[in-house]
Amino acid sequence: MLTKKQQRLRRSRQTRIRIATQGVARLTVNRTNLHIYASVISGDGGKVLASASTAEVEVRTVLGGAGKGSNTAAAQIIGKRLAEKAKAAGVEKVAFDRSGFAYHGRVKALADAAREAGLQF
Repeated sequence: MLTKKQQRLRRSRQTRIRIATQGVARLTVNRTNLHIYASVISGDGGKVLASASTAEVEVRTVLGGAGKGSNTAAAQIIGKRLAEKAKAAGVEKVAFDRSGFAYHGRVKALADAAREAGLQF
């Protein structure tokens, strides 16, 4: 029987294969109990072009201390911040890689905020 993490990684594998055939940059999301992390990875070389997370010092000051990085408001801040960094790096179109997480709650909030800030996926 697979563990919860193994099930999530199994779900993410097929998405990554499909995105690799498209050859576009991918926006990956990683969610933990305390934080949410997102990065834009180039489609050809696998280089990180932009990244944002609730663990960053600037974001933590905006959120107001410890324990606030695990809600949808924090995810919206990260989505907006990541979209701005990606546009500065010259990336407009990305493929959304939710890493096997359900498209709901924090993952959805991050994706919607990135779309509103100008990323296309």
